Amino acid sequence: MNKEVRKEKIQEVINSCKDRTDLLNHEIMWEGQLKTEKVYNIPLSYLIYNKYNGRILSRTKSLEKQNQIIDVETDLGRDLIEKLLWESKIDRNKKTLQSIRDFGQQKVGIITKDGVIIDGNRRAMLLNKIDRTGYFKAIVLPVTLEENPIEIERLETTYQMGEDEKLGYNPIEKYLKAKQIFDKLTPKITETEAIKSISDWMGEKESEVKKYLDTMAVMDEYLEYLEYDGIYTQLDSREDQFLFLTKWLNNFYGETSKKAFDGYSDSDVDELKSIAFDYLRFRNEYDGKEFRNLAEGNRDKHFFGDKEIWSSFSSKHNEIILKLPEEPQIDFNSNNLEKHLNSRDKLFFDSSKFDNDTSAFIENLNDHKYNIGYNKAADAPGKLIKRASQTFDAIKTGHSAFSEPEIQDMVKEFGDKVFQSLNQKSPLRVLSHIIELMEAIEVEKIPENETEEVQNKTKQIQKIGYQINKSL
Repeated sequence: MNKEVRKEKIQEVINSCKDRTDLLNHEIMWEGQLKTEKVYNIPLSYLIYNKYNGRILSRTKSLEKQNQIIDVETDLGRDLIEKLLWESKIDRNKKTLQSIRDFGQQKVGIITKDGVIIDGNRRAMLLNKIDRTGYFKAIVLPVTLEENPIEIERLETTYQMGEDEKLGYNPIEKYLKAKQIFDKLTPKITETEAIKSISDWMGEKESEVKKYLDTMAVMDEYLEYLEYDGIYTQLDSREDQFLFLTKWLNNFYGETSKKAFDGYSDSDVDELKSIAFDYLRFRNEYDGKEFRNLAEGNRDKHFFGDKEIWSSFSSKHNEIILKLPEEPQIDFNSNNLEKHLNSRDKLFFDSSKFDNDTSAFIENLNDHKYNIGYNKAADAPGKLIKRASQTFDAIKTGHSAFSEPEIQDMVKEFGDKVFQSLNQKSPLRVLSHIIELMEAIEVEKIPENETEEVQNKTKQIQKIGYQINKSL
């Protein structure tokens, strides 16, 4: 059924009810006035879904980015929209489906005069599941979608983004919805006026709408960074991280924040953003709260608040990136692009497991998280020394890997630091410790091939001891 036929059929329903006095009335705000409109029983077969419905906006836009045509006037397009609507909130849909079976459609929908569902796409989908020959209770607007797009956008947003409806939405949809409305309004009114209008329509504070728009801009930049432009499904389960990152960027750009390390520049903030984008890719591979270590809170609580820690962390991150193999090309023709891109992101993470089962990205995050903790405990050396001792005790020194030259060099470096600190505070303690170590040497266990070198070392120790004694 095409557009003109739908208009005729819907008008026939309206005309047939002209003299009826038993029709339900319902109030809606239309073009700035509260109007009382009649509610009609419209056959479901006269209706088509709105593919840009706010509940599934990220899904339909992602599919269209793949050059997939969604023609809601065809059975194929209708079935696809119904699938997306059902999967948008399966548990909630099951409950509503049962409610409709038990009590019928309780909430009135809104359609255009040519049958496009403005409010009630989900309810219509559930009614179609029950009986495609059934009816949809709806107010009929006196316009088509094309005749008054802004007023219909306002009406749709007011109904769909009400407090009772927002709970049933994918969190990313509200950011995308705000951007969609903003883009429609700004050619006609100022940005300030547009934000105020969106605030009124969504029932949110203007500051919240501004946050939506700022966050959506960062989301779009993330997708562009990965060459996933317009594939909004790749934003799922990342809302909190994007909110944190957007706040950091707003605070740090301009080089005036007291929560960043002294002397930082906007180029450092650019690097923070790109590193954060990398961690956003594998948000399922680590606790999302760990993301906050990058830059959340006062400067003593995160990497970006300490120049030395940030320099070490970012340098190590860039080293890891350089060691990764080249990423596979994106197959935008994949039958399941979402799954394909998720696999690509997981491969990015898994390929950083260079020597063991732990990702180098996670090791880098954990190593520098400990450094933050050490900085906080800098005034309590006893705690840090105890922690270092416990950590060393946990090492399996009998393991073959412990004997590897690289590991032994690290042990020596650690020992040198201990001796240097002792030497600065108490040379006597150093000498006492040296004596204890020498007395503990089991001479009979010295390998024959090391005997001559050990003799040379002991002579050197005698010489140094003589020089110290002479100097005193």
